Amino acid sequence: VQLQASGGGLVQAGESLRLSCVASGKIISINGMGWYRQAPGKQRELVATITSGGSTNYADSVKGRFTISRDNAKNMVYLQMNSLKPEDTAVYSCNANLQYYTSTGYANSDYWGQGTLVTVSS
Repeated sequence: VQLQASGGGLVQAGESLRLSCVASGKIISINGMGWYRQAPGKQRELVATITSGGSTNYADSVKGRFTISRDNAKNMVYLQMNSLKPEDTAVYSCNANLQYYTSTGYANSDYWGQGTLVTVSS
């Protein structure tokens, strides 16, 4: 099982970016999915999460600007980021809690994708 994130880049303040993350492997089902970020010199923080049923949760700093969504058929989660600010600059990572097949049956675990860098210039 692996998660792969994409969509980061360099943008100016006020612009938008859309991050994508796809889960692949012997996946049975995916529970919660989310996006986290880590700015230079800071701890990783939650950005947004979404349950399998579509319930969402956002950090106060991104409410009204970011939208998380998912496509269960494609095992994907997205983060639409609008009105970006320089303080949004960070490495963004996706996370998924999923159930997957093993050689002896199945297991449940959290997986992390590699980070994608978002840089917002002023």
